[in-house]
Amino acid sequence: MLKIGPYSFHSRLLLGTGKFPDFDTQKKAVEASETDILTFAVRRMNIFEPDQPNFLEKIDVKKYTLLPNTAGAKTAEEAVRIAKLAKASGLCDMIKVEVIGCDKTLLPDPVETLRASEMLLAEGFIVLPYTSDDVLLAKRLEELGCHAIMPGASPIGTGLGIVNPLNIHYIIEQAKVPVIVDAGIGVPSDAAKAMELGADGVLLNTAVSGAQDAVKMAQAMKHAVWAGRGGFEAGRIPKKLHANASSPLEGMSVL
Repeated sequence: MLKIGPYSFHSRLLLGTGKFPDFDTQKKAVEASETDILTFAVRRMNIFEPDQPNFLEKIDVKKYTLLPNTAGAKTAEEAVRIAKLAKASGLCDMIKVEVIGCDKTLLPDPVETLRASEMLLAEGFIVLPYTSDDVLLAKRLEELGCHAIMPGASPIGTGLGIVNPLNIHYIIEQAKVPVIVDAGIGVPSDAAKAMELGADGVLLNTAVSGAQDAVKMAQAMKHAVWAGRGGFEAGRIPKKLHANASSPLEGMSVL
């Protein structure tokens, strides 16, 4: 069970809803993923124009917890404004804080992310900041009172997987709140690896929406997250430099 603030979720896969080729594919992929949490950019919602096409119009959003994000924000103040708009629209009191500091790499601005998180916590939001794999920044965000930490595996949309597993390990090791690996996941093995490291969840979008078969990839990601978590909880065998027979020689008859 994944617990974030007062909420509990059965699925540890969080799915983004953007970039799908059409609404029908999006709907089928969301269903195939069996996710409990859908995330989206508030700026893409037609909040004040209900007659305009809505990218969630094919999905029964009552079945899911919505996680709006502040994508597009460049400053803490912008992020707070977007978060307040989402809350006023009745979407959810959870917010994914996303303050991009570099348009080329789409890496988050650490200073503005920290400021935005502090401001939103003071406003009573359940705050999930998207951050880099900076171990100390993750610690500072947790100390502020953030309800989960969301370090990127690699830059958004690259599909490079976990480029720095040691830092992700350090973040997970020190955290007392959920760690959700976010951004850069490309294939199911990336998601499984994140979970094997001890992550509490994985958030992805492009890996599914950009796949040749988005529905099949959503299914694969669901199983990968489940398998990775099971492997972590089961406890792996220690690595060894030499072979160790799985069938012991002791007690065997001499032919």
